[in-house]
Amino acid sequence: MKFITIAFFLICSFLHRQPAHAQHWKEIKSVEDLNTNYPELINHLFSRIDLTYNGLDAVDSALRQNDTIEACKLLIQYYQKNPNGSKYRKSNIPPTDISVAKADTILKNVFTIQNVKGKVPWGEDGHRDWHYKGPNNDREWAWLSNRHFQIDTVYHAYLKTGNSKYVSYIDEFLRDFIIKSQPYPEKWGTDAIWRGLEVSYRNKYWTSIFYGTINNDLISDATKLLLLSSLPDHAHYSRHFHAKKNNWLTMELSGLAVIAAHFPEFKGADEWLDYAIDKMGKSITEQVYPDGVQKELSSHYHYVTIDNFEQFKSTCEIAGKALPEYYHETLQKMYNYLAQSIRPNGYGVLNNDSDLDYNFERLEKANEKYDIPNWKHLHKHTDKYISNPDEVSFIFPWAGQFISRNHYGIDAHWSFFDIGPWGTGHQHKDKLHLSVAAFGKDFLVDSGRFAYTGAVAKKFRKYAQSSAGHNTLLIDGQGQAPGPKETEKPLSALHYKITDVYDYAWGSFDQFDDLEGTAEHQRTMLYVRDEFWIITDRVVSDQPRSIETLWHWHPEHQIQVKDQIASTNNSGGNLAIIPVNNQDFEISNISGAETPNIQGWYSSEYNKFRPNTTTIYKTTVRDAQPLVWILHPFKGEKNELKAKIKKIDKNGVYLKIKTNNDHFDIYVPYTDTNNVDFKKK
Repeated sequence: MKFITIAFFLICSFLHRQPAHAQHWKEIKSVEDLNTNYPELINHLFSRIDLTYNGLDAVDSALRQNDTIEACKLLIQYYQKNPNGSKYRKSNIPPTDISVAKADTILKNVFTIQNVKGKVPWGEDGHRDWHYKGPNNDREWAWLSNRHFQIDTVYHAYLKTGNSKYVSYIDEFLRDFIIKSQPYPEKWGTDAIWRGLEVSYRNKYWTSIFYGTINNDLISDATKLLLLSSLPDHAHYSRHFHAKKNNWLTMELSGLAVIAAHFPEFKGADEWLDYAIDKMGKSITEQVYPDGVQKELSSHYHYVTIDNFEQFKSTCEIAGKALPEYYHETLQKMYNYLAQSIRPNGYGVLNNDSDLDYNFERLEKANEKYDIPNWKHLHKHTDKYISNPDEVSFIFPWAGQFISRNHYGIDAHWSFFDIGPWGTGHQHKDKLHLSVAAFGKDFLVDSGRFAYTGAVAKKFRKYAQSSAGHNTLLIDGQGQAPGPKETEKPLSALHYKITDVYDYAWGSFDQFDDLEGTAEHQRTMLYVRDEFWIITDRVVSDQPRSIETLWHWHPEHQIQVKDQIASTNNSGGNLAIIPVNNQDFEISNISGAETPNIQGWYSSEYNKFRPNTTTIYKTTVRDAQPLVWILHPFKGEKNELKAKIKKIDKNGVYLKIKTNNDHFDIYVPYTDTNNVDFKKK
């Protein structure tokens, strides 16, 4: 009995010492509230601050006198007055009752994540369900909602309007999240809350909001302290559990640097920043080819990486830390890739896992920093003709990407030809794919990325990644297998050539899924400036092969097939695909098919998709017989181009081509730029 009494007493004493959390988290607003309910968070906060840092002596003195309440208040006063975070500090925002519709939707806990809108429910514990996967049960939805872009949107609505309801929401949102996120797990994970990318985004958004509202009474003292208690944990995660390479590392370390530079009072801040500088300096050389293209070979993630490298550069400038010269040079090369690959309408390349990103405005901002003379022509606002072909067409020999155009006007011809490696991440099985635009329209397109997880991905992801979703070949019904992820050397000059009158390039690929025997697809592209593209496809194989040549059209076009020629039927500019061989093709137009296979779908943005038309030319070839196509952009209703094959030899194809105004005799070699023969009459 005596033992039971002692045990009961000890248990009661232990429980008495634990924080009662008697108050609902919504009621915890003052320093006193937080100390009463979550003393462990306060203790944790002060354990992570260097109290010998200049300006913190009063805080240190209060703690030595065991006056934690006073120490907390003095700490807040310190951050209100110190010069750190000057980039983010805001003052004198006149109050109004003006509302912003997008922000008001967020105030209802309705978040739009990658084009999918969902309302975050409340859990039984009174907190938002921070693991909610959205209406499509998509884990990407949960991850991205925990990056907290939504309170950044609300915060900017406040800066624009001065409406106090926006700051009140941020205050409540952050208290909810930080209290619910405890305890910090102190290990790598893929949880919706504690995953590296989400942590890195919060590092940036929270820092901006903390300093922007530190003197705003609508942000409670409890929230300010909660932010300060959680940020060292975020930095610890970014420092110790970041990815080892690619854009993830760039995002995570750029986020670490933001905390290190703007909260130098945190223990370890100097080491965090030095560590990030070392890793980022090495990473920019490891991630980016000498021609300036990020090795994942996705235009979208290329920009994501630039953006984070650029943010890191700005953070180091704030901290007074110098970066090596090659860092700045590489950044300029990365912007140059976006500039030289840009479509006439200002959008970037849609390749691998990309969205159709509008890069024109990004390049305008970059040009303010780097002032590259020719960049101002690389967008839709000029019809300037430049006589030097090296200033309109470009090869990226490490990435294996060839951009052809005739000028920089909105109606310019533009093509993207992929003859490079597979990419180190976010890859599609799309080697030798070709995209084409003209007259301000996209004609032949990559099918896009659709989604990574959830219902959309379940339906379309395999199609997005497969050869079937790209302008290439299927051999005996089989698409490509994964290729080499990266290259150790650039393409030789035998692979490409840019002249006054034509561009030429060729590539090959020989890895196919579940294909019996051996087969190598060789594709050449010869663009006659201002006129047309010639494509030759040759399958070098040990046996006859059934070949399906796929051409995916942009959804805005209606496609007609007449005399084996597939073409658009617009009142303005059009494109015709003209098979030049005297070949027996089985031709089909497929749009929005779900059975027996997904075909004829297009995604310009994540989680957005719609039907488009895929024209498929099916035939049987043997003995490396070439298939020859002319892609002819023309205005009006009728394609006037006529072409025939004069001769085929083991090295290439002789063509005779007639347009309204000119005659061309062209020899297109399969594999050697030196053997091109071009005559215009």
